[in-house]
Amino acid sequence: MSTNPLNQKHILLGVTGSIAAYKAADLASQLTNAGALVDTILTRAGTQFITPITFQSVTGRNAYTDADLWGTQAHVLHVGLARQADMLVIAPATATTIARLAHGTADDLLSLTALALGTGESFPPLLIAPAMDGNMYSHPATQANLQVLIERGAIVIGPEAGHLASGLVGKGRMTEPADLLGHIRYLLSRNGQLKGKVVVITAGGTQEALDPVRVLTNRSSGKQGLALVQAALDCGADVLLIATPVAPSTPIGVKHIQVTSAREMEHAVMQACTQADVLIMAAAVADFRPAAAASQKIKKQGNVLAIELEATTDILKAVAQQREQSKRPRVVIGFAAETENLLANAQDKLKSKGLNLIVANDVSSPESGFSVDNNRVTLLGADGSVETLPLMSKTEVAETVINKLIMMLNEG
Repeated sequence: MSTNPLNQKHILLGVTGSIAAYKAADLASQLTNAGALVDTILTRAGTQFITPITFQSVTGRNAYTDADLWGTQAHVLHVGLARQADMLVIAPATATTIARLAHGTADDLLSLTALALGTGESFPPLLIAPAMDGNMYSHPATQANLQVLIERGAIVIGPEAGHLASGLVGKGRMTEPADLLGHIRYLLSRNGQLKGKVVVITAGGTQEALDPVRVLTNRSSGKQGLALVQAALDCGADVLLIATPVAPSTPIGVKHIQVTSAREMEHAVMQACTQADVLIMAAAVADFRPAAAASQKIKKQGNVLAIELEATTDILKAVAQQREQSKRPRVVIGFAAETENLLANAQDKLKSKGLNLIVANDVSSPESGFSVDNNRVTLLGADGSVETLPLMSKTEVAETVINKLIMMLNEG
């Protein structure tokens, strides 16, 4: 079952008179591709920069203008749009539109709809992405208007600093569509089935210093861990990601602790688990590290270099010992990346480390495992259950694991 909080959600996208309106078309397209139902409202000034048919083309849905106020639906159009909306996003939001919203002026379709939307926790969220030139954003009037909207519950994202249309450099660029999509996705997920649950997820491969310029590491890309983060966020969890530098960029809404070595990973995990409901150990943590890292770069001398290694702490075993006293985390899920005897090795790890569930995958296959977008895994539960999944995207694997997690929490 998909955990995507955007699926079939009605998003109203307000587009106002800014050169950044072209970014709104990209945002509308990304929202639609993510499963949302996007209807657009363009202000009169907005139509001077971009046409309604652009939005109709990328969303397959209606794009409204002030001209629609005088049609057959005129007396109910703004009310109907507000009632079906799960969120109103105004991107770009000009200083004029921000002022209208702050002062309750309802003289066009967008401001009428925003007023009809209501304000407060029981109403659909309002997200505003300001875009303006010169010193308009920093002007006290604009700042005061934004503060009024924030106090009423609006979420303001951006603007960013950079080159503006006038040629000036300053704060006023609309936040990029991909980042806005992340914020929208996060806001719509907050009432999911994992609401109120703290989920700690590790990702990436640790790096153990050999000398100041070399490390011993592994092939883990962090992709599966990041997919788990997104799936947990999508179900409403408060997610703490503990990841190595090789992990990809993190989803919007996640708290992030960056670590490098197995020792740093151990310290962060043990501390985080004292407050966690769930630990998902997806990182590929080194089993061994150099007994002593050289203080200077090791020079090539001869054809053989002998390196003495020592074992790292088994983090999951340490967590199991801590759980006996604290009873936290309530659920612990591990990963077994194997090249042989997959199920036997995973079953041994499941029992020896006191896991509730282990995700076993054969990383020797070129079509799944490290550094690729797909995975083929088997889920082994402490209850004796075994579920072998077909080749899936890592997003689908993550959604399956998180749905399994929800079932375990509900049962226990």
